[in-house]
Amino acid sequence: MWNRCKHFLWHELWETEAIGPLRRWLYPVLRVMLVMGQELAGGQLTLRAMSLVYTTLLSLVPLLAVSFSVLKAFGVHNQIEPLLLTYLEPLGSRGEEITLHILTFVDNMKVGVLGSVGVALLLYTVISLTQKVESSFNYVWRVSRTRSLPRRFSDYLSVIMVGPVLVFSALGLTASLMSSSLVQMMLAIPGLGQLVVLAGKAIPFLLIIVAFTFVYMFVPNTKVRFRSALVGAVVSGMLWQASGYGFATFVAGSSKYTAIYSGFAILMFFMIWLYLSWFILLFGAQISYFHQHPQQVRPEREAFRFSARLKERAGLALLYLIADAYYQGRPRWTQDALIQHLGLPGDAVAELLQPLERAGLLVETGEDNPGYVPARDPQHIFLAEVLEVLRSAEETAHPLRSRALELEPVERLMTQVRQARDSALDGRTLKDLVTGR
Repeated sequence: MWNRCKHFLWHELWETEAIGPLRRWLYPVLRVMLVMGQELAGGQLTLRAMSLVYTTLLSLVPLLAVSFSVLKAFGVHNQIEPLLLTYLEPLGSRGEEITLHILTFVDNMKVGVLGSVGVALLLYTVISLTQKVESSFNYVWRVSRTRSLPRRFSDYLSVIMVGPVLVFSALGLTASLMSSSLVQMMLAIPGLGQLVVLAGKAIPFLLIIVAFTFVYMFVPNTKVRFRSALVGAVVSGMLWQASGYGFATFVAGSSKYTAIYSGFAILMFFMIWLYLSWFILLFGAQISYFHQHPQQVRPEREAFRFSARLKERAGLALLYLIADAYYQGRPRWTQDALIQHLGLPGDAVAELLQPLERAGLLVETGEDNPGYVPARDPQHIFLAEVLEVLRSAEETAHPLRSRALELEPVERLMTQVRQARDSALDGRTLKDLVTGR
């Protein structure tokens, strides 16, 4: 039985030929579940969730202080306490105690007496949390490049400053809507009133899905489709609700832990809930990634490694696509579009783009969703130069003396190979490749 299960999981499940309609729907779900199990067993998601717990503990009070200052200007700062109580509801009475301590810290933090250096450090602490979150999401999405410094500053501050206002505006609008006279009239109607009550209970869950969808679309430094972000948000929202009920039950029966840890029990439960929250958020991001890139659902997550032959072929194909779009006047190729078209992981495409950019063969546009264009006229980009760049992309300075590798027979052979390559290419350029000469 065990051998049959292993054969099904590692062989039959990945067959794509001659499967019925039910299996065609069920097998992709099972593949994602298997790959997600491997991701959890690998430990990277759990490790990054734990690191975010540490960063959150350092940044929570400064983040709330900045949010409190912004919300105070709009007169809605009193809603921070209900929001914290809602988030910490699974902790029961301990959640109320933690909320009281956090708000006390925020009230005691007087930004006016910090000075310019203190305010700068306060903002840096808050931005570092956002940067850490982006790094974790970029890992999930196989993105090796972070946002540039100007974009990091503008995007992070916009979330920190505008995000709380939008959140509390949505909460206030929902509360006003539920207390309106029209809703009160609907509650008095038999049957319809029950539906309205049910909808009122579903609104917090829908707001969680909306918030998660926004995070999944905005935080990774790549273009995330709305549908993929929504799928991940629904899965993580369901896990959030289920884990909240389960954790509340665990805390309610944790009198033994309180007796053992005494006053530290509150901190322990708070850290566990923070860990579960970050883990669920990263788990949903992983689901979004697999939904947008189903070709990356593979039995094992191994770093994609190019052979010398495949790297040259893929690099030339990438340059051909970019130069062809340049000549035909079509939309520029973005990194996400290249990933979809070539069927390669995001880190593999980045491994091709980065050396070509450093060598001055490609340049990234300055748009919100940047594309790639030739850095100079393709007529002056020689294919021999392209192959040399791709071959030496990961080359580092050898720790030994340079003449240690300069063996005369080897040098003679390498010179002959290089001359044969240049002779075969005969000065051909990227333009010749595109035009078919």
